[in-house]
Amino acid sequence: MAERIGFVGLGIMGKPMAKNLVKAGYDVTVFNRSSASIKELVADGATAASSASDVASKSDITVVMVPDSPDSEAVVLGENGLLAGASPGDLIIDMSSIEPAISQRIHAACADKGVHFLDAPVSGGEPFAISGDLAIMVGGNAGDFERAQPLFGIMGKSAVLCGESGAGNVTKLANQVVVGANILALSEALVLATKAGVNPETVFNAIKGGLAGSNVMNAKAPMMFGRNFAPGFRIELHYKDINNAAKTANDLDLPLQLTAQLQQVLKALVGWGEGGNDHSGILSYVEKLSGVTVTNK
Repeated sequence: MAERIGFVGLGIMGKPMAKNLVKAGYDVTVFNRSSASIKELVADGATAASSASDVASKSDITVVMVPDSPDSEAVVLGENGLLAGASPGDLIIDMSSIEPAISQRIHAACADKGVHFLDAPVSGGEPFAISGDLAIMVGGNAGDFERAQPLFGIMGKSAVLCGESGAGNVTKLANQVVVGANILALSEALVLATKAGVNPETVFNAIKGGLAGSNVMNAKAPMMFGRNFAPGFRIELHYKDINNAAKTANDLDLPLQLTAQLQQVLKALVGWGEGGNDHSGILSYVEKLSGVTVTNK
């Protein structure tokens, strides 16, 4: 018999991920702070729950997709949280991007109750959440990873076991540093091209096939010169991830200069009220400093 699946957190990422599990034929029970997303999932064939605890009581494996560390702690460990309704042998998969130390704390609390736990943050943003092509980075036990593989195969195009508990979120922080640094470098490159009188789209087409080319460039450059900053992954969420990277680096006594610079850039953008824009909007920071607007027109 197929395992019963729970899903808590039906936001910009969680909702399409849960929908893909429903479409794949799983018995999915859902809960979210906002009722609109619950109703949408129920219309697709999911079952509504009254709380996270209620989800866990009706599920063998529960997926969590919430914004940050305090949210994960509340959903799993809080009053009416998953642990309140989970049974020994159940598996909780936290696919949120949070501090590795918090993942380890949640893992320890779950282990005390005989509940299995994986941290499994993702990369790819809303478009890949919709298409089921997320990259999934996992920390935890190999047996639990194998148990979760059928779900990972529906929600993502790749899933890698990166190490013990917390390793998934360490890997996600590394990913976010690389992605953010790429977007900031791309922003400066397109501002340079524009100021020099060379069309930024032409520059993109000329360099994307060379060593500078990347998935980040392919996804974000057209948004930049097309002036489309509708969120696939919001600046405020990237800022949260970089804050977590900076905190983790500080805990490890590491001087990460690019991470610190990126943290300040994202902090400024959030302060300017641009946190709801896609992180391709990092371009706005460079434009404001230079007085140059990137466009292919």
